[in-house]
This record gives sequence, C-alpha cells and structure tokens, in this order.
Amino acid sequence: MADGTKHPDGEPWQWPESTWRRIVGRARAGRSLRPTHWPDNAPACVSLSFDADHDTIPLRDADESPMRVSQGQYGNRQGTPRIRRLMDKHGIKVSFFYPAVSALLYPDEARAVAQDGHEIGIHSWIHERNTILPYEVERDLSFRAADTLEKVTGQRPVGMRTASWDFSPRTLDIVREMGLLYDSSLMADDDPYELISDGKPTGIVELPPEWIRDDAVYFNMHRFSGLRPYTPPSAVEEIFIGELDGAIAEGGLFLLTMHPHHIGHRSRMPLLERVIEYAKAKKCWFATHAEVAKWCKENAISK
Repeated sequence: MADGTKHPDGEPWQWPESTWRRIVGRARAGRSLRPTHWPDNAPACVSLSFDADHDTIPLRDADESPMRVSQGQYGNRQGTPRIRRLMDKHGIKVSFFYPAVSALLYPDEARAVAQDGHEIGIHSWIHERNTILPYEVERDLSFRAADTLEKVTGQRPVGMRTASWDFSPRTLDIVREMGLLYDSSLMADDDPYELISDGKPTGIVELPPEWIRDDAVYFNMHRFSGLRPYTPPSAVEEIFIGELDGAIAEGGLFLLTMHPHHIGHRSRMPLLERVIEYAKAKKCWFATHAEVAKWCKENAISK
C-alpha cells in the first residue's frame, strides 16, 4: 500500500475479484465529455495551466536549504511576471493552480493573477502528498486551501489539481463534498470525461493532464539526485506541437501543465510563445479549465 503497510487482503495475486474491482472503481472514467463542437467551430481547444508551486516543494519536504527555496522563489520573481506579460500580449486567459502556502507567501502575485482575469484553482495546502495522509487531514487541508485562495484572491475556486497529481482513494469524495465543477489530476483519456465512483456518475468533469504535456518532466533539476533537465527546449516544443496536432486532428483538447519556476526561464518562454502562435494560426479556442469544463458539460456528444 502507499503508506508501506500490508494490504488486508494480502498480496495482489491473492486478492479476490471484489478487491481489485473496488480499487479500480473508486474514480473511474465514465462517459466522454468531448463536446459536439468548440466555440466558433474551432478545430481544437487549448487550455494552458500553471502550477504556482514556488517555495512549497522544499517546504513540504522539510528541506530548509536556502538554495532549494530560492529555486521556487524564482517562479515569483521572474517566472510568473513573464507568463503574465506573455498572456497579456496574446490576450489569453489561463488557469493558475496555487498551493495555499504559495498564495500566502506571495499574495500580491496571486491577487494580480486573478485581477488579470485568470482562473485560480486549488493545488493543495503545501504541496502535500495526499496518498500518505489520513482522510481527515486531506479533507481539512483541501477545504482550508479553498478558503485561503478565496480570501487572498477574491475568487472562489471551482476546480482542483492535486499536488503531483497524487489522488488518494478518498480524494474524489472530498472533491464532491466541496461541490467543485472539475478535477484535473487523472489520466484516463485525452479529452474531458465524467468521473464515476463505484459505478455511479458523479457529475464531476475530469480534465485529464499527462506527464508528457508537463514541463516539469523535461526541465526539473535536483542537485543531489539524478534528476537533470536533459531535454532541450526545442525537443519539448516538438513534443508539445505533436500533442497539439493530435488534438486538432481529432477535434479534442490540448491541456498543457507548466510551472513558473520551470517554463519561466529565458530559454524556455520562447517555446511557449511559439506553441501559442501555432495554435492561434490554427484558430484553436483558448480557454481556462473552468470554461472548458462548463462548455463540455453543456455540449457533450454523449448525453
């Protein structure tokens, strides 16, 4: 099990059918919510998102290294300002997912992002790992995070992305109790779908991310591990454009996850601008995650 304890039903090969069916049924992909069309008959939807983790990852790990903390602070000092300028230049609204501690550390930034018209989404309290938390702790931190983001930015979040997409067996229960419109943590499809729990539709829209459409897997760096940014920006651009071309060919969703402290560097921002320019030339619809979830829920092919 995720917390290191033995499973009550023994080893996986010993499980009765009811056990593995229960596990896979907790948060399952239900009906597709791919819409009949996108606004203005756009060939695809582009939804850009930025996880403003900033200092929270070393804080979560109880890492007091000023060097590690400074890597996160770069997101506030340089990354987010560059992103805001680029979005303003192209007239695009995007989704920013904030750990509550990031918003408390940088309230002026979070407020400015909201005032720009961008969406504010929930991204944990301090980038905690949900699958090692007791249910009561995960629930408390999720509600506190939502309340904090509303207090700081004046915008009540309608969507959640769990930190590191760490979705516990009880996370969906919490999302439902919070009355959220959507989640963006699970990866069962390329396009939006409705989450089902124990075989029953939940009404929650899942906007699926994917690791290959995340800048962190290409650009992350940790000095005392083998984690290195081996992939050059040109190769990342090729991957992102390939994913976008696929979405255009299928009339689907291109959802991109980025981080101010990764994508916000001088050599990397140009690749993001070229992806944006490419999508604009193809006449794609740019929308926040909340706008995508609402549109898909109202215009799904499968009712």
